[in-house]
Amino acid sequence: MANRIISPSVLSADFGNLRQDIEMLNRSSAEWIHVDVMDGVFVPNISFGFPVMKTLRQYSTKPLDVHLMITHPERYVERFADAGAWSIGFHLEAVSDPRPILQQIRQKGCRTCLTINPDIEVERLEPYLAEVDMVLLMSVYAGYGGQAFIEDSYQRLQQLKQMITYRGLSTLIEVDGGVNPHNAERLFSMGADALVAGSAVFHTPDPERSILQLKGVL
Repeated sequence: MANRIISPSVLSADFGNLRQDIEMLNRSSAEWIHVDVMDGVFVPNISFGFPVMKTLRQYSTKPLDVHLMITHPERYVERFADAGAWSIGFHLEAVSDPRPILQQIRQKGCRTCLTINPDIEVERLEPYLAEVDMVLLMSVYAGYGGQAFIEDSYQRLQQLKQMITYRGLSTLIEVDGGVNPHNAERLFSMGADALVAGSAVFHTPDPERSILQLKGVL
């Protein structure tokens, strides 16, 4: 069976009870914990930085899947790695050349991830597919939680999967934005290896059950 990884986004967690929410994720069937970092420049919102990262690392038993929605990610790669990141992703459209930053991430022992927003052509990822562990395909525009899934993302996912398969690569595909139990099965069946979910996990009566539903177990 193909990968069916769920990476709940703590952007949607209850920050008044963050330790409790992390411990819930530790008990759950989620494989990763997604950490959305926003700087108020690359995206029109600000989330959190190193102090929260250290709290997540202190209490989490799951890998921290860090998504940098920031300008100049090269300035912060080492600090996020030192704060406990397992995977570090940044936006292709935020940099002139991603390769030096990918090298930075590798040198820190973290998995590499390259991300694009819905208005960036999937073809722009092609030169880098063999150099990254994962591609994060945004199915909403980066910057806010709770947005509706963009339907064109299915076609983009299919195109990206074909590019990876044609080259015989093992690059993972992660999809982030508007993921819910109604579209998760289709996303997995079309080639997604990992799904990021915020509201569909934390804003439900039983988050652990919701994770199982996203995986298609229930």
